[in-house]
Amino acid sequence: MATLADVARRAGVSPATASRVINGSSKPVADELRERVMRAVAELRYVPNAHAQLLARSDRTAVGVIVHDVSDPYFAEVTRGLQRVAIDRGRLLIICNSYRDPERELAYVELLRGQQVAALILAGSGYHDPAFTTLLNEKLAAYEATGGRVAVIGRHEHSGDAVMPANEDGGYLVGRELLALGHRTVGVIAGPRVLTTTTDRIAGLRRAFAAQGLTLPEEHVCYSGFDRDGGVEATGALLDAVPGLTAVVALNDQMAIGALALLRSRGIAVPERVSVTGFDDMPIARDVTPALTTVRLPLVEMGVRAMTLALDPGTTGGRVEVLPAELVRRDSTGPAPV
Repeated sequence: MATLADVARRAGVSPATASRVINGSSKPVADELRERVMRAVAELRYVPNAHAQLLARSDRTAVGVIVHDVSDPYFAEVTRGLQRVAIDRGRLLIICNSYRDPERELAYVELLRGQQVAALILAGSGYHDPAFTTLLNEKLAAYEATGGRVAVIGRHEHSGDAVMPANEDGGYLVGRELLALGHRTVGVIAGPRVLTTTTDRIAGLRRAFAAQGLTLPEEHVCYSGFDRDGGVEATGALLDAVPGLTAVVALNDQMAIGALALLRSRGIAVPERVSVTGFDDMPIARDVTPALTTVRLPLVEMGVRAMTLALDPGTTGGRVEVLPAELVRRDSTGPAPV
């Protein structure tokens, strides 16, 4: 593999001059020398060392993103938006999967800080964990002190820029819809209770019930993994524990798909006996049978807005952008059975 010294020899210039041309230094280089260096790069098929370029340049080219799991359709859609802006701005996107492990998230913040990324985006839910939050904010503050920028998606206890999906409003829309259809015995299959996304969506449901003078009993909420298998497990537990259940609210679409599978395996018709709703409006939501009633969040736009905030310096104080939720009615919901 050709080295910088090889390029300099081929071009007949000093290694310092070759480095300035290749790394885009602001120091002027004569056009004739620049052409010789670039011709040598092409002839030798020289590939610059990324770490050396980072040290040689005053600007930072990479952006770090921490997601819970990029294989989750929610984060895949958000990442599409993040990458769209990163590509337009000529930035390299580094994606880290925390798998909802707070310790791993802290480690990634340190790793990305060491890589001197230009910006760091937390794309997963915040945690109801004061000790973790304190440690995370300390590490983010240390990173920001070096000139790095931070943006978050969702509710985090961080004072920087944030893109907030209207999770509570979405929960309210689902609750209001099911109550209008006559459902009173409603079960909720939820992700981990430590996540702010979980509690915000449930808070919206409770607000809808309270508006009708009703309550959503705690025993009607079953917490599980935020995935299909978690939906299967939680739905089975609710059916066994709550007699007369007429509706299941899943707090994401993957859990809703698990709920549909479990109901089908038990011979329970949807929506004739039990209505099912999801959350997020993943592309698959319209293709399952029956098509899934769900809450649509502008996931790609959330990624676009978060990356834009991270790369565009703002005034002092955190900027917060709230993106709306919309109820999408499909075939998985119907009137409560008599």
